[in-house]
Amino acid sequence: MRYIWMDAYLLGKAGVTKDLQKDWNWIRYQIGGKMFAALCLGENDEPYYIALKLNPVEGDFLRQQYEDIIPGYYMNKQHWNSIKPDGSVPDDLLRDLLDKSYQLVLGSLSKKKQREILAGAPTCCGAECATCGCYGSLCKGCNESLGRVFHAPEGQACPIYECAVNQKQLAGCGTCGSAPCEIWRKTKDPALSDEEFEQSIRERLARITTGKA
Repeated sequence: MRYIWMDAYLLGKAGVTKDLQKDWNWIRYQIGGKMFAALCLGENDEPYYIALKLNPVEGDFLRQQYEDIIPGYYMNKQHWNSIKPDGSVPDDLLRDLLDKSYQLVLGSLSKKKQREILAGAPTCCGAECATCGCYGSLCKGCNESLGRVFHAPEGQACPIYECAVNQKQLAGCGTCGSAPCEIWRKTKDPALSDEEFEQSIRERLARITTGKA
């Protein structure tokens, strides 16, 4: 399979678990007990299809654009799609489709369940959205909005999220080795003094490297 990054990428998302559905020989990726992606295995346990959920209109459009995207294999063919694991679908597009599938299934859960899954999940830079005064009003949070937080350029992800998650395909800056980098410095909260900002950096680094504040 050419998309060797997929397993780590999906498990890096908040609340994701995986298991093996033995009857079908599928590796399932789930959130809140609901599957949003799967790796279907064939003979000799080789990857056969990648299954994911999309808006029906988008799914139909993509099937017309890529011969390696077909209606869901043994799935609801209106909502689910299968992608050949050694096909020509670009990596960036597959990441985007997996993100959309994750968001669709997450959005189908109750608001309470969504908050339980996402509230305690660390952001890629170690910030704590739940303690921010903008969380829940001006902003849905980093994990919930895929980095499109209130202080990011309109319609775009925060520069830190864009670098770590979108470009480097990391779960967060903790596995990068360069944090705190210049991008961190450029996203300084203007409400913080230099001393307070340095303290916040130390706390955020501790969360993403040791799991402790």
